Amino acid sequence: MYYRDGNRVSSKAPKIIAGAPRASAKIRAGGEFFQKMSNSFLRWRLPRLAAMALFTTLLWSGNSIRAESGPQPPCGAEPLPPFSTLDTSPAIRVWNPSDLGSDWKPPACTGWEVSDFPTIVAVTARFRSIAGTDGLRHRIGAVSETKGMLYWSATEKRWQKLILDAYASPGLDSNQHRPDFSVNEIAEGRTLFLQQEDNLFGKVTYRMRIRSASTGRLVFDVENATAIRYLLVPVFEPGQVQSIYYLEQEAAGLWRYYSIARTSGRAGGLLAGHQASLINRAVALYRHLVGIPTDQEPPASR
Repeated sequence: MYYRDGNRVSSKAPKIIAGAPRASAKIRAGGEFFQKMSNSFLRWRLPRLAAMALFTTLLWSGNSIRAESGPQPPCGAEPLPPFSTLDTSPAIRVWNPSDLGSDWKPPACTGWEVSDFPTIVAVTARFRSIAGTDGLRHRIGAVSETKGMLYWSATEKRWQKLILDAYASPGLDSNQHRPDFSVNEIAEGRTLFLQQEDNLFGKVTYRMRIRSASTGRLVFDVENATAIRYLLVPVFEPGQVQSIYYLEQEAAGLWRYYSIARTSGRAGGLLAGHQASLINRAVALYRHLVGIPTDQEPPASR
């Protein structure tokens, strides 16, 4: 089946290959903010907020994952999870803090430092695209096209808007709109800024770095450049919501997709047991980047 930019994809739900989540160790609230929060907010509302943040910088369950089996991007080693075959669903894994272990370190090619309470989601897939490298660069730069993006709400049990507003920004300290980033701006070494408002948070500024933009290979990362707040209270400090995306051409018209996303800090540690929210937000972003309708049935996780 083909979609608007020529990608051929499967309509199957994503293949979930990680294990059922183990309960995270009890996370001690160390600040006044956590001491004053109600138990119901900690158990339900905050995990939903953390799942939302992980989507943007912008992903899943099976047998338990040993600490030594952490994610491995496709940079100098076999990727984990491995790439799914063409015309099958994406392969997805989630690692909670207890899965990774206290001595786990991010793969060197991510450039990430060790962090507290990391929750990590990795997605791999193969897809067809006749748009080529420039077509994918266009989709990366078209920030405004994420506005109105739909996802399956596991809480509300329906498709609903995930991104309420999104636009390219001239810089970190600017609230002004500018046109979407051009294909030429998605160039190796560039640092770009965008603002986004989702269906739970106010506006947040994100930093996007283009790590590689050669023919047949695109690598970029995204992280929150400003604090992510809920009811004016910081939930994630700058740099605590991070993601990296690898798009590599395997053959003519055939591409591989790998994304790895991480939240850190106390709020990130409360994500354990909320895989459905992570899954559906991750799948929405994957579908958008490769040209699949984000509300295509079936949803990844109900």
